[in-house]
Amino acid sequence: MEADAALAELELLKAKRELVSAEDVKAAWADVLSAMKAKMMALPTICAPMCAVETEINVIQNILEGQVTEALDELSAYRPQEHAGRTVAGNSGSDGGSKAATKAKRSRVGRPRKASVVGS
Repeated sequence: MEADAALAELELLKAKRELVSAEDVKAAWADVLSAMKAKMMALPTICAPMCAVETEINVIQNILEGQVTEALDELSAYRPQEHAGRTVAGNSGSDGGSKAATKAKRSRVGRPRKASVVGS
């Protein structure tokens, strides 16, 4: 009887969206960290041209700080409640099974690699 009550309690919390599965939490954090990694990996490509023409350390520092702040602002705008419970069928916050939970395509960030010359 206690086990049934505990299960009922968990189901109630899940229905109220006060309890989410560990898989949903992992997926949400993976999304956040993936976006943050992409933003950080893009910083050299974004900042290098702006910094290359500057000679004063203060200006270069301001450019870098501005870009890092922008990346951190993007992370702070993340709302986990929008993603919590997204794999649970019939959620009111879900978009009905869209591909939001599919694995993100990874592509190279930065300038293209130099083509290698094969025998002449």
